[in-house]
Amino acid sequence: MHKFERTAGNPPRNVATPGGGRGRPVTRRLALSLLLAPLAAAGGRAASRPLRIVCLDDGLTETLLTLGFEPVAVADRGSWETWVVEPALPSDIVDVGTLLEPNLELVQQLRPDLILAIPYLDGIKPLLERIAPVTTIGIYAEDGRPYARAVKATRILARLIGREAEGEALIARVEAGFAQTRQALAPHAQRPLYVVNFLDPRNIRVYGRKSLFQEVLDRIGLANAWTGETNYWGFATTGIEALGGTGAARLAYLEPLPQGAAGTLTASPVWNAMPFVRDGAILRLPPVLMFGALPSAARFASVLTQALTGGARG
Repeated sequence: MHKFERTAGNPPRNVATPGGGRGRPVTRRLALSLLLAPLAAAGGRAASRPLRIVCLDDGLTETLLTLGFEPVAVADRGSWETWVVEPALPSDIVDVGTLLEPNLELVQQLRPDLILAIPYLDGIKPLLERIAPVTTIGIYAEDGRPYARAVKATRILARLIGREAEGEALIARVEAGFAQTRQALAPHAQRPLYVVNFLDPRNIRVYGRKSLFQEVLDRIGLANAWTGETNYWGFATTGIEALGGTGAARLAYLEPLPQGAAGTLTASPVWNAMPFVRDGAILRLPPVLMFGALPSAARFASVLTQALTGGARG
């Protein structure tokens, strides 16, 4: 199933926050211990071997891989090279099927110590819990802030796998990269930028508030040309004509393009009337996971810098 289709439907239900009701508030340390509680038994059993984790989210998977840890299985690994690309997914990681309908028999055969999930999968969580403890880690939420949540997720994952130092190093490395990028892109800061995926030759997903891309733009000193409403995941679905209102804007589109879209666009009067088309202000970016974590944030900053400073143009 298409990455857009499988992750961008109705917003997942929020996970209750420890201490969110009445009564004594739960401390941050206690909240984290509650989140990690499912590992208590598994940790004792698996002390003599690496933790066996089935990870059902690409953003969490890319974080684990960047920390130097391989899960035993992921969902829909066939889409990795299309939507994630980096880091490379090792060939020995098992594919357990689609995100919402994983092969539960195969998952059980893998004998995981832990299953990592996101709030979007709460509907199948009871089925997963019959196999192994499930830890849910959310990066995307109704109130946005995916970058801060990605930092928190990095620390949770690093603690789970016993690589706290690597987790802090990753966070510091991404922040340092943003600082360098902000300096490099200072000459481009006056011109706002649309960031889009094409769904077909007429319709796009444009990223704004609540998106990881918006949070990166804020940190590297670039203005987002899209100031309209966005959904839970940080994008709006609209026709390309909605992008004509900001005359000075650039357009950055993320690959892959739908089949045949390029030829249809060049023949479209609506497309050719867009100010960024007339100005030649179009940037072609390689794929970046739009619903990712820190590695995707760093990759987006990197590919955008390459495009703006002399890289790929559409």
